[in-house]
Amino acid sequence: MRTFAVVLMLALLAAGCAAPPQSQAPAGASQNVAALSQAILALGPGIDPEEADRAARVAYSETRVLAEAYQITDPPLIHNTKVNLGLRPRGLCYHWAMDMEARLAQEDFRTLALHRAIANADVAFRIDHSTVIVSRRGDPYDAGIVLDPWRLGGVLFWAPVREDSRYVWHPRAAVLAEKSARLSRRQALAAR
Repeated sequence: MRTFAVVLMLALLAAGCAAPPQSQAPAGASQNVAALSQAILALGPGIDPEEADRAARVAYSETRVLAEAYQITDPPLIHNTKVNLGLRPRGLCYHWAMDMEARLAQEDFRTLALHRAIANADVAFRIDHSTVIVSRRGDPYDAGIVLDPWRLGGVLFWAPVREDSRYVWHPRAAVLAEKSARLSRRQALAAR
């Protein structure tokens, strides 16, 4: 089993090396913010255009702030390894999601809602991935937009949840409840 874990870690590291951070226009460039703002507005009627603009600006600016705070210099899986070895303070996907959600929540949006989601929780040999999603207030998470600064190593990735071809997202609360139920079942079986 230990050999398998070592081989798996080496494979993950190799995969991380193959996917360096994307080079794009500087994070927060006006065209990127404008595109995200328009995508948020397109989620449906009743969204305040000023809130859509603010959410887009905050998402891009907070990505830059967090990338600096987390000392991002490597692709995500390499950075994860550094965090897990204690060489970096933060930067796992759930750190990004938690910190991005906290920053966006400070904006006290009236027409937008924030959701947390997890992908890969039920897929063997894949690491859970966390994100924050912005939607129109009252809409479900899957009608929103994924805000994922982890995926590209400190460059904001965003897409409508239903169009994210890399991940299938599930509500965080439901995933955590299922994990808790599985653990309880295992503990009950072990206690017999």
